[in-house]
Amino acid sequence: MAAAERDRSGPATGPGERLALNGMGSFEWDLRAGTFELDEAGYAVLDLDPEEFDRTPEGLGLRIPQIDSARLADSVRTAVDEGAETHGSYFTVRRRDGVDQWTHTQGRILRDAAGQPDRIVGIVRDATAELAQATVLRKLESARAKQATIVQRTTEALSRAVTVDDVTATLTGAGALERLGADGLALGLVENGAIKIIALSGESLEILSERRFTRLDGTLPLSQAVLTRKARFATSLSDLADEFPLLADYLNRIRFDAAAYLPLIAQARAIGGLVLFYRKRTEFSPEERNLCLGLAGIVAQSLQRALLFDQEREFATGLQASMLPRRIPEISGGEIAVRYHSAWSGREVGGDWYDVIALPRDRVGIVVGDVQGHDTHAAAIMGQLRIALRAYAGEGHPPSTVLARASRFLAELDTERFATCMYAQVDLETGGVRAVRAGHLGPLIRHTDGRTGWPNVRGGLPLGLASLFEQEDFPETRLDLVPGETLVLCTDGLVEEPGTAITQGMEALAQVVRSGPQEAGALADHLSDRLWERWGSGDDVALLVLRRAPDPGTHRAPRIHQYIHQADPEGLSEARFALRQALRDWGMPELADDVEVAAGELLVNALLHTDGGAVLTMEVLPEPVRRIRLWVKDRSSVWPRRRTPGEAATTGRGLLLVDALATHWGVESRGDGKAVWCEFDASGSPRGTV
Repeated sequence: MAAAERDRSGPATGPGERLALNGMGSFEWDLRAGTFELDEAGYAVLDLDPEEFDRTPEGLGLRIPQIDSARLADSVRTAVDEGAETHGSYFTVRRRDGVDQWTHTQGRILRDAAGQPDRIVGIVRDATAELAQATVLRKLESARAKQATIVQRTTEALSRAVTVDDVTATLTGAGALERLGADGLALGLVENGAIKIIALSGESLEILSERRFTRLDGTLPLSQAVLTRKARFATSLSDLADEFPLLADYLNRIRFDAAAYLPLIAQARAIGGLVLFYRKRTEFSPEERNLCLGLAGIVAQSLQRALLFDQEREFATGLQASMLPRRIPEISGGEIAVRYHSAWSGREVGGDWYDVIALPRDRVGIVVGDVQGHDTHAAAIMGQLRIALRAYAGEGHPPSTVLARASRFLAELDTERFATCMYAQVDLETGGVRAVRAGHLGPLIRHTDGRTGWPNVRGGLPLGLASLFEQEDFPETRLDLVPGETLVLCTDGLVEEPGTAITQGMEALAQVVRSGPQEAGALADHLSDRLWERWGSGDDVALLVLRRAPDPGTHRAPRIHQYIHQADPEGLSEARFALRQALRDWGMPELADDVEVAAGELLVNALLHTDGGAVLTMEVLPEPVRRIRLWVKDRSSVWPRRRTPGEAATTGRGLLLVDALATHWGVESRGDGKAVWCEFDASGSPRGTV
């Protein structure tokens, strides 16, 4: 019965035949004799003919390429020399039909009684299918690793995006397409029943900007994806022309082969769409489709977060703007410009503010300040404090009283916030300035000759803290603003940069003011362009520029003005140079020596014997006789008197010199100070004293 069964099933197969059917054969390598024997299945695996094989290891070179033969021989030699018991290796067999076959050999190294290698016996097998599967797995694993890298890098990049502009910059900046694994990109947001394209990146895609706004009606593949909330993967863009005629003209001009149209879904709502373009792609594998969908989800979440941030930011900045003056009152005798810059980082808004207040007797109050903190609470307190300070100033109180009452007002709000402030009352007719500080940066003055200086304005504690510590003393500092001079007030955001001393920022501000234009508005723009980009973008900045109108006189009666600070020795030499230059321009250079000496004596007297600086004015008086008049004004009410010094005296000759050089001189009261003047006759009349 067993024989009958064998007859029905065909001839029985032996061990060698079964190995051959499985693509596996055996060998025996006699290391001493140098012979290499194969069984029938081994010949089949190596595609050798017994008649052509000389049964030596070298004879295997008929089918094994030389490079693989050398590598295989080195591998065997290493295993034998190191005393290994087994050996295995992959190599290539070049079959008769020209196909390369991956082959694997595995053998056992047999040794004699002395431990010397004697033979290697083992198997050879066709490993093509095995390695093909491994190659596919390696490619799949590599693709998965690449996709994981794309997702990780995209997530990391977008995690730093705060605003919608940040998101678009991340998706279109340097290396962005490589990070996404795409060759082109288009990003759109849903707005009022339309898709607004907000970002394009990739060669030739700029033509899509012609349709920056498209109706959300499904006539284009992106709008269809957004409406249906289903992604569409197009492996041939030209095939889309029949279905979407509006796209036909653009498909002929963009240089891409495939695209993924992806809806951006956030909280079950389509907020936009993303198109990823590819070159030389003919299909989207399931893994690649999942990658695109994952990228769309990441972008959607980032955009939703950015949209919410922008809405909150718009609300906060709107609140902040509503707390600031809607308009600046017009003033006579000068010009004022204000600028405000909101910080771009974070949702926070600051409590910086500026104000210009019309005061009685044609004076003007100017103020800049900063409430502690960067939030809407700080902005709200700023609005209340600004209104309170404006009310106290409008009642006509002196500057010290205005800040004392404002400090008490802030303390009574019980906010645990304090504020710094710089306030000044300016009389543009006389140039008198009464300035007070509450823990704030003082003013910067640009003089008519271009020099700048930070006058020493005494200050008190910040508003709120001054009342808390019962130190509501805000001493006033008197300044003189001569015609043509400019006063600059700002908050610390304009001069502070993290990691550097504030003095560096103050010097940078002074340098930019020195090189800026004369007009207040142009100078404010100049400061904004130069400094906000440098270090003002991370903090709110309030800037106020006030310029007193220049007073050059007339063509027949020209006039110059200059302020000399008490602690500015260079101011004296600058003043002398300005006088000499003016007299030369006015056609009276012969008076330069006398005028310069007299001016020096009057200025030194004012700077030595008063508590402040002096204002120097020189003008031409054409009637009834053309003459030069020199004025030196100071804040002291003590009049000078002429003395007769002894021969050994080192002082007391100033007025004697003035009396000897000038045709007339005298003293007049001016407000809370005085003005000493002297005249020089341009026609050469005799000198005398009034």
